[in-house]
Amino acid sequence: MKNKLFANSRIGILGKGGSGKSTITVLMAKAFQNQGFQVCVLDADSTNTGIHRALGFKNPPVSLLDYFGGPVFTGGGVTCPVDDPTPLSNAMLDLAGIPEKYFVTNQKGLFLFQLGKMGSQGPGAGCDGPISKITRDVNVVGIGDQLVTLIDVKAGLEDTARGVITSMDWIITIVDPTTASVQIATDINNLISRIKAGELPATEHLDIFELIEMTRKTYREARIKAMFVLLNKINNKKTEHYLIKKLKENGLGILGTIYDDPSISLAWLKGKSLESKKANEEIITAIKKLERGIKKQQGTYDLEEITGIWGN
Repeated sequence: MKNKLFANSRIGILGKGGSGKSTITVLMAKAFQNQGFQVCVLDADSTNTGIHRALGFKNPPVSLLDYFGGPVFTGGGVTCPVDDPTPLSNAMLDLAGIPEKYFVTNQKGLFLFQLGKMGSQGPGAGCDGPISKITRDVNVVGIGDQLVTLIDVKAGLEDTARGVITSMDWIITIVDPTTASVQIATDINNLISRIKAGELPATEHLDIFELIEMTRKTYREARIKAMFVLLNKINNKKTEHYLIKKLKENGLGILGTIYDDPSISLAWLKGKSLESKKANEEIITAIKKLERGIKKQQGTYDLEEITGIWGN
């Protein structure tokens, strides 16, 4: 029986460039899929490519940026959420109604949507804000009632400032062994705390009252509950212990560690399906801790209980 704790939840994977967000997204997608969940992966990274191959698909789907008519910079209708916070029209996508070219799927219940890539937009196409709006607003339905949505977000803090995280339930920030990674995790956690405390976003650039109120409403109604940290690309215990110490000093909750595995880098290089027995075991351990963290956050955790489908 599936654990309903993760059912219909949106989990955002954030972090600095090169920290391994896409790797963690793939590992988590396969772990949830192997436990019988239906999984929807939203490839929201506007520059990096190849996650479809890491998930085991031969070709990527046509992007949702094309589905929605393209970015405003090339005559389309998708605008940047900073300049125009208006919700994306028809962002609730029913699997029964969207053409099959806009997603790829396998027989085990894993679906992949590519939200858009800037490399195909041509010179002068502008920023990737329209892709951020799709990331913020799009919601896929019709897959099942135990759906887990994993969102592989572009590197850095820009998308968090655009309000992308307001539509996510849980954030997992990936930290590799760099000072910059620790700082970004701290900054994201601080931003989430400020949103949850009711701090409103900057709107000085907007001169239309309706748009200002729309932006504020998005943040007031943010569904985000908490952020957790997952260490990645760790190659020794000394580094792991140092990072854990620094992250705990900054008040960050740590799910676990994915140790450096050369086979993962080789899979990305060769465009192969990502397979690592060791990393798979590590990601399941991290998901079990995420489960306990969510239950504690909800006030429903019992120290004596066995944690659902994942075991003790």
